[in-house]
Amino acid sequence: MLPTVQLADEIAGRVIASDDPDYDDARAVFLGTFDRRPQLIVQAADAADVARVVAVARETGLELAVRGGGHSYAGHGVSEGGIVLDLSRLRALEIDPGRRTAWAGGGLTTGAYTAAAAEHGLATPFGDTGSVGVAGITLAGGVGYLVRKHGLGIDNLLAAEVVTADGELVRTDAETHPDLFWAIRGGGGNFGVMTRLQLRLHELPAIVGGTLVLPATPGVIASFAAAADAAPEALSAIVHVMAAPPLPFLAPEHHGRPVVMATLAYAGAVADGERALAPFRALATPLADMVRPMPYPDLFPPGPEGMRPRAALRTAFAGGIDDAAAAAMLEHLRAASAPMAAAQIRVLGGAMARVPADATAFAHRDSRIMVNVVAMYQRAEEQPVHEAWVAGLAAGLAADGTGAYAGFLGDEGEARVRAAYPGATWDRLTAVKARYDPDNLFRLNQNIPPA
Repeated sequence: MLPTVQLADEIAGRVIASDDPDYDDARAVFLGTFDRRPQLIVQAADAADVARVVAVARETGLELAVRGGGHSYAGHGVSEGGIVLDLSRLRALEIDPGRRTAWAGGGLTTGAYTAAAAEHGLATPFGDTGSVGVAGITLAGGVGYLVRKHGLGIDNLLAAEVVTADGELVRTDAETHPDLFWAIRGGGGNFGVMTRLQLRLHELPAIVGGTLVLPATPGVIASFAAAADAAPEALSAIVHVMAAPPLPFLAPEHHGRPVVMATLAYAGAVADGERALAPFRALATPLADMVRPMPYPDLFPPGPEGMRPRAALRTAFAGGIDDAAAAAMLEHLRAASAPMAAAQIRVLGGAMARVPADATAFAHRDSRIMVNVVAMYQRAEEQPVHEAWVAGLAAGLAADGTGAYAGFLGDEGEARVRAAYPGATWDRLTAVKARYDPDNLFRLNQNIPPA
C-alpha cells in the first residue's frame, strides 16, 4: 500500500485515494468504455510533483498512467490498481505574439490554448476536439483543421520540458537531446512526461469554415475526397459519412439518411476561401450549409457536459477514396446498429507531406487520406457487435493493416503499434526508449519496448 499521507505532504498538488469523495470523478476518462480503479490519483501542481510521482512509480513497480485530456481510445489515462498522474493542473500558457511562440503546460486543453491564441490573431495546428490535452495530441502527431496549411502539431513543436524515467527534468529541442526530440514528435508517451511545450504560432485572424452537409452517394463521397485532395493547401477537411443525426439545422426528412457531413476550414482570405469551397457546394444540393467567415476557435465548441460514450474505432491510411470504397461505406452504414456510426475521412498532404518522413517519429508523410471507422454506443454488452461492425467496414475499405495513427489506436496489440511506426522508425524508437526508459516504466501507452 502506498503511503498516501506521506506523498500528500511531499507534493504541492493533490493526492486522491479511493475513499476520497472526489475519487470517482477524478478517475473518469472521456470514454465510458473504461471503468478502472487506480490505487492513487495525483493531480500534480508542477514539474517537481511530476518527478516525485514518477519516482514513486519506479520505486514501487506500480503501473503508471499519465493523463492530460484523458481521450486515449485505449484508456491509457487511467490504471487498474496503479497510479494516475493527472496533469490537468498544469495549464499555464505564455504567449509571445512578437516571436509567434507559446509555452503551454502539459495539462492545457487544445480548446483553451486555441481561444487564448486567437485573441492575438494566432493559432497552432492541433486536432478537431477542444477537450483534448495539448501534450497528448502533440505526442501522437496532431492531425487537424490546419494540417494542409501548417502541418501536424509536431511540426510546430519547438521544444519541450520532459520528466524522464529517472525523475530528471530535461529540456529537449533540435539541438539539446535531439534523439529525444525526434522521438516525442509522434512516439507517444513512451519517453517521459511532457510538462511544458514550446509551440510555433501562425497568423490566423479568421477562417472560412464550418459544416457542409450533402446527401451521400458513392459518387458524392468519392468526388468530395478528390476535391479536398485537389483543393488549395489553405483548405483542410474532416468528413463524416454517416446516418444524419436529428440535428436542428437538418430538416426532419433527412434524419437517419446517409449524409456527407464535412467540417471545412480555409485559412486565408474570404474571397479565396469562397472560390475554394465552390467545388464542394457544386457536388450536390446542400442539405445544410453553415460555412462562413468565422473565428477559428468556433470550430471547437464545448462538448456535452458529462458525456462519456463507449467507442469502437479502427484507423488506417489510404491513397484515396474511390467509388467502390464509398459504396462499401454506405453498405455497412445501412447495417450499423450503434446510435452513432461513421466512416471519417481526413484529407492530408500539403505542408504535412513536405516534411521528410524520417524527420520525426510520424512516418506516414506520403499518405493522402486517413480513414477512421467509429461506432459510439452506451451499453457495455453491445461491445462485441459494434467492434465486429467497425472491423468489417475497415476490412471492406481495404484499409485495415495499411498503417495506423497512434493517436487513434485502441488496445489492438503489438502488430498495430508497429503499423504506426514502420520499418526504420520502429528500430530508432526502440533505441531511444532504451536510453531514456530502459525498464519500460512508461508502458501504459501504445508501447514501444526498449531495444
